Amino acid sequence: MREVLWTPPADVRENSRIGDYLRWLRTHRGLEFADYQELWQWSVTDLAGFWRSIWDYFDVVAYDQPTATLADPAMPGARWFPGATLNYAEHVLRMPGRADDDPVVIGHSQTRAPVTRTAAQLREDVRRVRAGLRRLGVGRGDRVAAYLPNIPETFVLLLATASLGAVFSSCAPEFGTRSVTDRWRQIEPKVLVAVDGYRYGDKAIDRRDEVAAIRAELPSLERTVLLDYLDPAAPPPGDALAWSELAAATDEPLAFEPVPFAHPLYVLYSSGTTGLPKPIVHGHGGILLEHLKMLALHHDLGPADRFFWFTTTGWMMWNFLVSGPAVGATIVLFDGNPAVRVEPGAPAEPDLGTLWRLAAETGLTYFGTSAPFLLACRKAELRPGDSVDLSALRGLGSTGAPLPAEGFTWVYDAVSPTLQLQSLSGGTDVCTGFVGGVPLLPVRAGEITCRCLGARVEARSADGSPVVGELGELVITAPMPSMPVGFWNDPDGRRYREAYFEVYPGVWRHGDWITISEHGSCVITGRSDATLNRGGVRLGTAEFYSVVEGLDEVVDSVVVHLESDARRAVDDGGAGELLLFVVLADGLELDDALRAKIARELRTALSPRHVPDEIHQVRAVPRTLSAKKLEVPVKKILTGTPVESAAATGALANPESLTAFERFAKERAARAGT
Repeated sequence: MREVLWTPPADVRENSRIGDYLRWLRTHRGLEFADYQELWQWSVTDLAGFWRSIWDYFDVVAYDQPTATLADPAMPGARWFPGATLNYAEHVLRMPGRADDDPVVIGHSQTRAPVTRTAAQLREDVRRVRAGLRRLGVGRGDRVAAYLPNIPETFVLLLATASLGAVFSSCAPEFGTRSVTDRWRQIEPKVLVAVDGYRYGDKAIDRRDEVAAIRAELPSLERTVLLDYLDPAAPPPGDALAWSELAAATDEPLAFEPVPFAHPLYVLYSSGTTGLPKPIVHGHGGILLEHLKMLALHHDLGPADRFFWFTTTGWMMWNFLVSGPAVGATIVLFDGNPAVRVEPGAPAEPDLGTLWRLAAETGLTYFGTSAPFLLACRKAELRPGDSVDLSALRGLGSTGAPLPAEGFTWVYDAVSPTLQLQSLSGGTDVCTGFVGGVPLLPVRAGEITCRCLGARVEARSADGSPVVGELGELVITAPMPSMPVGFWNDPDGRRYREAYFEVYPGVWRHGDWITISEHGSCVITGRSDATLNRGGVRLGTAEFYSVVEGLDEVVDSVVVHLESDARRAVDDGGAGELLLFVVLADGLELDDALRAKIARELRTALSPRHVPDEIHQVRAVPRTLSAKKLEVPVKKILTGTPVESAAATGALANPESLTAFERFAKERAARAGT
């Protein structure tokens, strides 16, 4: 058992939203549960009973009532709430528990002054933009593309689009032209709403040329709207509308198009590192129910809360964040560089305290971020709890990568000993977390607390059988409403089946290694396609990086395992080669002493099997636009695959980083005489 760092208060059932839900189940369903494990077991066994309870508990508004809850449980293709019509935007704009003059959106930015919108102002903004979209001919099923940052206008555009039954899709403005057009040419948007530029720290980033190039590559576009975010004085291009025209005064009332439960709400995308990004379609009803469940019952958010997640509009956590008002929470948005401090009239200075100051200034009650950010703060020896007032903070979320035990202990030592740290994992594919935290259970160092309600997550061994207490392939063995409606332009569902259901027919394979304990907690140790299979022993990458990047000298790293061919297996016993590439702190060069130190740390903290055969220095680790390491493409390059075939460079934040691995592969081949 790992160290317990937080324990639920004795009155948690009286003072949490999940406690209220349990009382509702007792009163309205006659159901009693002794603990969370019993509740979870019911939620994944009686799927229809559980998800109908979510529908009823949150008082979902339907124009046409469903004829069933789960008409067909087979995956893929499960049919949820057939016959029902509803609208996601209507439920977000209900903002339960909030008065018209309550602030519900707070936007901070390094480009302009903070913006606050009350509940009444948000509804008015959506009403106007909805009418503006209608004037542009947008209707049910049309696609609206947003090349916009994490600002209130983007949220308004999403809700206005959804209210019409049109389909929303966003790319963050740091995405290059190729990355954007690879995504949007697949869905053929009718209208593009784009930003002229933005500031990242103190750097002005003009995106007008990129907008022009994107427009030229999208023949389906009929109209373009330009938001003058970087330069409010600059007029839009001659044939483009200004945002102010889209949001002009109108007498048209706010209304909501009733759409079927599975009607497309938005299209998200896979990272697209090895081909075109997969256009993942999410539906109104599935996203609504999943986000109501997670935000209220797992994150314990309600009308008294201020909810933040550091994200861009190119990551699914933005879509998750902006559902906050559906449970009454105020959402806080941030656009800019979180690693610098910007003061008027002064150059930006490196400072990881920016988001913590934002938390204090806005009175955040829930602060969401990524594991790499928390580990960077730990490495920089920050102590936010000592430097700013975080007394309002009661929840902290971490995702994007596994958070090791030392990240947990840093949070409780340096941020707050009383908050609940929730490490969670899920994905763009389901637009949520399927393992995470819950107010009813303790927090243990290095563990994800539980499997989430309604998510039948299991670990599978190599032969496909369920395992507990040992490493296995993460699978989901029962449908969830927020699983994709499908992929765009995949009429027979072939691409969708191949992505998730090819390995285990009828079972969702997610692509992560997971260990599920007897008490239901989880540890995810990395992507299953990036496994370090050393002499038949599977090693996850997460714990490897935790040790290597815990060294002061190492800024970043990537590790790959190259399997033995038949000839070399005779010599190395099938262990293959373990290659580690490190990015070092400024001014450092990799020498034998540092190699020995890295090897010693890995041998001591993990095992002799974790010691690399070779360690090399590189300038940068390849990462996707959402900051995930590209272990598989690096492995492909090292085994002779050309760069252009191993990775779609438009999907990378730093495509130039691949050059070093290409050069290394050629040098290896030359030494081997191949």
